[in-house]
Amino acid sequence: MRGRLFRSKNDVKICGVCGGLAEYFNIDPTIIRLLWAFLCLVFCPAAPAAYIIAAIIIPVEP
Repeated sequence: MRGRLFRSKNDVKICGVCGGLAEYFNIDPTIIRLLWAFLCLVFCPAAPAAYIIAAIIIPVEP
């Protein structure tokens, strides 16, 4: 069973959302960042808005 999803305090580029997702799914953060960049290119207005919403909703790791 996975733990809770948190924004990363250690692996941060902007807000730590991608680092937190990478820790949650136990994969390399670069993969998450590349997927997010691809989504930003394909779904221009929705992906950055989703990142901002995720940064607001997902708590910082304790």
